[in-house]
Amino acid sequence: MRTELDGRMDGMLAAITGEGGMMPLASVERWGTQLPVIAAAPPTLAAYFAHFCEQHRDACFIVAGEERLTFGQVFQTAVSVAKALTGRGIAKGDRVGIAARNSPSWIVSYMGIVMAGGVATLLNGWWQADELAVAIRDVDCALILADPPRAKRLAAIQGLTTSVVVLDDTLPLPQAIAPLLGGAEGELPDLLPDDAATILFTSGSTGRSKGALSDHRAVVQGTFNFLASAVVMLGLSTQDGKAPPAQHVTLLTLPLFHVTGEVPCFLQSFAIGRRLVIMPRWDATEAMRLIQQEKVSYFVGVPLMSYEILNHPDRADYDLSTVSDFAAGGAPRPEEHVRRMDEELGGPAPLIGFGLTETNAVGTGNWRSNYVAKPASAGRASPPLVELAILDDAGHHLPQGERGEIGIRSIANFREYWRDPVATAAAYTQDGFFRSGDIGYLDEDGYLFIVDRKKDIIIRGGENISCQEVEAALYAHPAVHEAAVFGLPDARLGEVPAAVVYADEGLEPDDLTKFLAEHLAAFKIPARIWYAAGPLPRLGTEKIDKVTLKTHYRALAAAEAG
Repeated sequence: MRTELDGRMDGMLAAITGEGGMMPLASVERWGTQLPVIAAAPPTLAAYFAHFCEQHRDACFIVAGEERLTFGQVFQTAVSVAKALTGRGIAKGDRVGIAARNSPSWIVSYMGIVMAGGVATLLNGWWQADELAVAIRDVDCALILADPPRAKRLAAIQGLTTSVVVLDDTLPLPQAIAPLLGGAEGELPDLLPDDAATILFTSGSTGRSKGALSDHRAVVQGTFNFLASAVVMLGLSTQDGKAPPAQHVTLLTLPLFHVTGEVPCFLQSFAIGRRLVIMPRWDATEAMRLIQQEKVSYFVGVPLMSYEILNHPDRADYDLSTVSDFAAGGAPRPEEHVRRMDEELGGPAPLIGFGLTETNAVGTGNWRSNYVAKPASAGRASPPLVELAILDDAGHHLPQGERGEIGIRSIANFREYWRDPVATAAAYTQDGFFRSGDIGYLDEDGYLFIVDRKKDIIIRGGENISCQEVEAALYAHPAVHEAAVFGLPDARLGEVPAAVVYADEGLEPDDLTKFLAEHLAAFKIPARIWYAAGPLPRLGTEKIDKVTLKTHYRALAAAEAG
């Protein structure tokens, strides 16, 4: 049965997207069908930045420590970056990597790259040299912009021929980007909606991070789909007598190289005129201090972040009342967590979303009282652009209530895995639904419930980890004969990687962990490693029986925890 909130949201959306509304719909043909697009959206990211930075020119956009920058200042700096890049020979379609933590220089680098016609290639800032090398060579980066810690890792890559420009993000923005400027300036190209815009990397079950390429239309339309939901909820709050804040403010807790940090947090902020408060690293106490100081109106992070705020012993010492929604994505929240947020936060409401790198983060949303009523659900398809389907192995649509692979279709979906047509074809059904790799079902109200994962993936606090990648790193140690990696339940992070290893006698656990740290980002390293006395159990196909191993060692870990 449709809830009152669903009815109000649907009515508000119809008014916004209908004839005479602020976000009317048009359509674009893709996969042999007409897909909805938001006609009011600018055609490219360059046009999007120009329009909204002029509209909000004098408003504060970025807060980074003591540094405060307006939309106008950021845009003019990004134009300088774009002209410097074209002056260095960057042409339309060239991949330009960003290897850095969140900072104003990361933001103007992204803007400048796409305005120059380049493809902003978002390298995972937690990767070590081996992981960076694979991604950079895979997409053939023409140039890399890096902060000092990442530049040090890049310098350790044997045979790297890609030029690296080091931007010291500890300095104010003009000094930070100075190494990129000062040379010849080039002309900025005319861009089209179908031109390539971004590459983000996704951990697949094959163990190799694949570069997901999106065009300008997909990224802008995905951003506007989030904007539509924000406008709907703002309209409902206004109807309820809750005046909007003088300026919307969000705390940037997620890395910008992740799609949630990039699209709904960073890119959506231009259209809203929203201030971004950058946290260099996560700390719950500092987050609450900044929420109070900056009057943060919207919080989004992985579930662990709101969980730590909820359970913080000093939470009552901070005023969190300016926050309207505590949103989360990347992993589900425990149902008890949702209930406690509703009961204990005193105003801010819980929110969950489900999307993927390949969908530019759009997918579903479960809002406020609906989320409290169905805390195990990822919510309904996010209007007005998203369609959901439950698929069988052949890509056929299954009826309501049946379990199958979750498919997502919208104009915001990515175009292709870079230079991997086989993986791209396998990712889509013939009618254009992206195969998420997650198993779920739709209830009678159209709410999505995710029940399992088809891919061999661990989600640690919102970070996707390929079991095969970790296993490959374990096998690289000369003493390891067999290895199996799987997820172990964790109260804080949802799950953490664990491993069972059959290895030569005398191999110490710390030695193996140190070895892995040289090749893998810290979040991928198993939190627990068990050593088997003999070869690991196998199935009739001679594959390692991971189901039996996972069941046994999860039970063992639970028993040890008491």
